[in-house]
Amino acid sequence: MIDLHTHSIFSDGVLIPSELVRRAQAAGLRAIGLTDHGDLSNIDFIIPRIVEVAGHLNQTMDIKVIPGIEITHVPPAHIAMVAKKARALGAGIIIVHGETIVEPVAPGTNRAALEADIDVLAHPGLISEPDVILAKERGIFLEITARKGHSLTNGHVAMLAKKHEAKLVINTDTHEPGDFINQAQAIRVVRGAGLAETDFQAMQKNASRFL
Repeated sequence: MIDLHTHSIFSDGVLIPSELVRRAQAAGLRAIGLTDHGDLSNIDFIIPRIVEVAGHLNQTMDIKVIPGIEITHVPPAHIAMVAKKARALGAGIIIVHGETIVEPVAPGTNRAALEADIDVLAHPGLISEPDVILAKERGIFLEITARKGHSLTNGHVAMLAKKHEAKLVINTDTHEPGDFINQAQAIRVVRGAGLAETDFQAMQKNASRFL
């Protein structure tokens, strides 16, 4: 399984990157994205360190480590600028913290993210149909999430993505060891969103773009 969305002690996770990756490997993952929460206050600190550790781990482990960032609670007007800076710093995957219904994310975040140079819009909440269409047009993946709370709108995201043929990925948004799931559980999360096991396979194919 490929999981593109996880957090270490560089934001609100509990593990250093090396332990996070080792636990992911032990859980059977074949690739992991290290995507700590970031804004202009910390991306120049986080991203170079994640890039460095990912480079070392990729030399010695049989799990692929993708260095990245989750742009989080950044004002919509600044998202494109922060994404551009993150890319220049070496982020291999850029996620934006979407308009989940369980946090006060600024309205317009989804649209601003989809207009920027990003790869994944995480837990986009009650995303609008025009934004789903834009995600499809721009080749940006929408996230089906296993994380408690954020997952409440998985069915809505899945329904509109299927309707408009937008591409999806399945992630855990892991913050601690118990958040990792195996492939069987990931398939159950996908099915719980009203999708099928074949959709899970398509999501994994989408995620493999980053390998």
